[in-house]
Amino acid sequence: MSVSYVERSAGRIAYEVHGAGPLVVLAHGMGENWASYRHLVPLLVAAGHRVAAVDVRGHGASSVGWPTYAPAEVGGDLLAVVDELGGGPAVLVGSSSSAAAVVFAAAEAPERVAGIVLVGAFVEPPEANPLMRLAQAVVLRSPRLFGMFHKTLFPVTRPADDADYRRAMVANLREHGRMAAVRGVVALVEPHWTARARDVRQPVLVLMGARDPDFRDPGAEARAARRLFGTAEARMIEGSGHYPHADQPAATAEQLIAFLKVTTGA
Repeated sequence: MSVSYVERSAGRIAYEVHGAGPLVVLAHGMGENWASYRHLVPLLVAAGHRVAAVDVRGHGASSVGWPTYAPAEVGGDLLAVVDELGGGPAVLVGSSSSAAAVVFAAAEAPERVAGIVLVGAFVEPPEANPLMRLAQAVVLRSPRLFGMFHKTLFPVTRPADDADYRRAMVANLREHGRMAAVRGVVALVEPHWTARARDVRQPVLVLMGARDPDFRDPGAEARAARRLFGTAEARMIEGSGHYPHADQPAATAEQLIAFLKVTTGA
């Protein structure tokens, strides 16, 4: 499948489209690229959906050098992809840092967004003591160290092709401007996505790996995210870490497909 692009005022966003049917747009977490969803996409296509897997600005095949990587702007990029593919309405799926982006998109354009899915969303910024903040600063400047950190987010099981995926991810991060984009994605900006959650009227699904190492209590974090919305459900993916679509794609697809039947009727 060839890469397509949508032009934005400060760069271009890369995406790949697979299948036919109601539109689902997938956005990955920091440092990754659309291939984070490589095992989930075929399952959604087989269930009768058109799937657009996006490279978030600054990542993958998307351009670098953006003036901001704020989630509100990333949400605008996702809406631009929706518009490029017929205007939706689409279901938007955001993983980790991109979970914030789908909230902004849903709040800003309810006519183009049928529902949203938040995977591994951070309700509060992760707590970090001075030593951890220093370690984070070092990791976010080194593709190799980021790759090592990424591996720790699979505490139970990893995909069979995980090593190959990670090598390709690290190689991409070595390109000029990529690590600056990673740092930009995690920079704290206002408003936080939680301030816009009350404006979302569409159905919302919160997915969380039951063994997600980014949270002291993944279940509590998922429930906290669910409570921010008027209409939301929270589901735990057993045996999964921070990326359930990668380490437990079948279980993740089961939850997503059930949600898609409600939101799209397909």
